[in-house]
Amino acid sequence: MAETKREIERKYESDESGLPDLTGVAGVAAVLDKGVADLDATYYDTADQRLAANSMTLRRRTGGTDAGWHLKFPVAPGVRDEIQAPLSDTLPRTLAGLVRSRVREAGLLPVIRLRSARDIRHLVDADGTLLAEVSVDAVHAERLSGGAGAAQWTEIEVELADGGDPAFLDKVEKRLRKAGVRPSKSSSKLARALKETGAGKDGRKRGERKKARPPAPVTTGDHVLAYLRAQRDAIVRLDPAVRRDVYDSVHSMRVATRRMRSAFRSYGKVLDRTVTDPVGEELKWLAAELGAGRDQEVLTERLTTLLGEIPRPLVTGPVRTRLRTWSHARRSGSRRRMIAVLDGGRYLTLLDTLDALLTDPPLLKAAGAAPEKAIARTVDKDFKALAALVDRALDLPPGQDRDLALHEARKKAKRTRYAAEAATPALGEQAAALTKSMKSLQGLLGEHQDSVMSREALRDLARQAHAAGESAFTYGLLYGREEQRAARAETDLPVMWAAIGRPPNG
Repeated sequence: MAETKREIERKYESDESGLPDLTGVAGVAAVLDKGVADLDATYYDTADQRLAANSMTLRRRTGGTDAGWHLKFPVAPGVRDEIQAPLSDTLPRTLAGLVRSRVREAGLLPVIRLRSARDIRHLVDADGTLLAEVSVDAVHAERLSGGAGAAQWTEIEVELADGGDPAFLDKVEKRLRKAGVRPSKSSSKLARALKETGAGKDGRKRGERKKARPPAPVTTGDHVLAYLRAQRDAIVRLDPAVRRDVYDSVHSMRVATRRMRSAFRSYGKVLDRTVTDPVGEELKWLAAELGAGRDQEVLTERLTTLLGEIPRPLVTGPVRTRLRTWSHARRSGSRRRMIAVLDGGRYLTLLDTLDALLTDPPLLKAAGAAPEKAIARTVDKDFKALAALVDRALDLPPGQDRDLALHEARKKAKRTRYAAEAATPALGEQAAALTKSMKSLQGLLGEHQDSVMSREALRDLARQAHAAGESAFTYGLLYGREEQRAARAETDLPVMWAAIGRPPNG
């Protein structure tokens, strides 16, 4: 079973003088000698170092107190999430899944072996509570693939204790700097080993992948491609979080797929839709698979909250039990299905297709135009289509036809919002203001649509309750409250719509 921990640490250069005296660090009552641990770690990556290019490390390590497989994801400078799995001869399936969006069909190879003699000290307070672990690591690095070099160095590593205050590391660093110790130039042992044992100056062989920052966007095509790259990167980055069931990760990944598909459609005069439309259909498929359990989860949370707002005497019959049973029946197997989708060939092919499209984009003539006019026209076109849908919905009487019209307006508001997001780097404040307005409008129309879906669910629950001989009173009461929510949204819509400014080209 894999375990996750948040690792907060800093690394420093070291010389023959070793570790300076840390007893003067504020809050430290004692520095405890914990002996020397011999660590032997083999790091794995693809031949073109895809994990290293994303500041990820995957290793199998023996020795010390945490022998096993370790996978580390960057969170912020000096902060990483480490997923640990028990020691085994082969890579555990759980960790293999977490790197699949980067590795895909490429094989994982042993690239670096690090053997370290770790001299460990514990910094503790007056109560004996661990504040941080400080070690002096004598490292020997050996290249296992992509070269045959070796290197050795000594470094100081300071790792904050679990649950500790990161500000404590500032106090330790102040003391180290006073003693002449300076932060390491490398972000990790692996990064230094790759650099110092590789065939070239940057530690890569000719032809290996090096993650380069794209140039600043200039043309309309540049801006659209920058937006699309951000969404592709979000999908790949969020994949491990979805697998780990990190809060809001499914929703965020689904939004990235929608943003990308929406941009393909909005900027159809920039990118050839005969190429992007099939990709958009695959993104639509992925969003639907991601949403299979998420939509049910959101609906259940809404109904549970609504039920909790009514007085207990008005809850007649086993309403809560029936709601849980109904929700479980609809969600059963959804997470297993979602992981199977992420492990499947169709999804991995989609990722490869996105990479290929962004590497060699199907740009049209309009892609070379100045963005101030071309992008503004696109946003204006989407906004005008939205305006027609909103006006039509407001002209309809309350009922199913208006509900459907408002739902269509909600989808168009989302598309206009994404078009404005992509336009903001080129158009500035006007596009940013429109993005904000569209987000508010999308929220209001989303509240209305959620009410429509809730009422449909309540009708279903009421039918089940009635068939089982239970009272349907509470479901009717909840239905009435959802009707009131929808009515408020419909009342607020004209006011909000009147306050929304025109798009950048309007």
